[in-house]
Parts: sequence; C-alpha cells; structure tokens
Amino acid sequence: MPSVALRPYRENDLEAVLALWRHAWDAAMPEIDFGARLDGWRKRWIEELVPRNSIVVAEAGGIVGFVVIEAKSGYLDQIVVRPESWGGGVAKMLLDEAKRLAAAGITLDVNQSNARAIRFYERERFVRAGEGVNPLSDKPTFRYAWRPDR
Repeated sequence: MPSVALRPYRENDLEAVLALWRHAWDAAMPEIDFGARLDGWRKRWIEELVPRNSIVVAEAGGIVGFVVIEAKSGYLDQIVVRPESWGGGVAKMLLDEAKRLAAAGITLDVNQSNARAIRFYERERFVRAGEGVNPLSDKPTFRYAWRPDR
C-alpha cells in the first residue's frame, strides 16, 4: 500500500466516504443490510456529523479510512477503514489523531458482536464502561472509554 496521509474531510469526499463506509460495514457485519441505510446515513452525515464533528480521512491512492469525533465531548462516532487495509495500521493512525483532537478522553459505542473492533480498542487501552443497544439494529453494544492517564 502507498504511504498513508491524514487530512481534513472535504465536501467533495462525500461519495467516496459513503462508499467506503458501506464497503467496510458490509464486510464487518454482513448480516445487516447497510445498503438499505445508505440514504439515512447520507442525511445524517450531511446534517449532523459534518457540522458537529472533526472528520479526518486517511489517503493512500484514494480514501482508505476516516474518523469522526466530536472533539469537545470526546465522542467517537465512526472509525472506518477499507477492509483491504485492515491490520495495516490505518485504524491506529486515525485513532491516534482522534486522541490528539480529544486529548481529555474518548468514549465510543461498539456492537458486542464486532469482535475485531473490540480487540482493537482494548489493545489501544480503552476500557469497557457500560452496555447499551444500537438504536438502528437493536443489537447490544458496549460503551468503551479511553483516558490519557491510563
């Protein structure tokens, strides 16, 4: 893979980011029809995520990942990496950038069935801080938290 560079999200990244999001989640959770959610996700991206969050994309011959974090609260809404780049350090680069943007700490929710993501967050010193339910899928979730003093 070419070297990876991080940069802020730009409006003309929208279609590439949506396609990447769907591709990654189709691979991670094939039992969910993410194609059926694409229009709602596009609306949420434009109306909620872009105006309220810091969004950073990872590029290596195209967009290979992105992270969405609300720096003030430290809530990490999305971290997505192209499946072909899984295990290649892109997710760690994006998470390190999120930690820089939300230096006081980060919280996130992850589906309990997403074992790959759970292993990643636990390796990165996140600790389980609660449980919940994903409002879109009704699947159980874990809340994870990271603080810089851990």
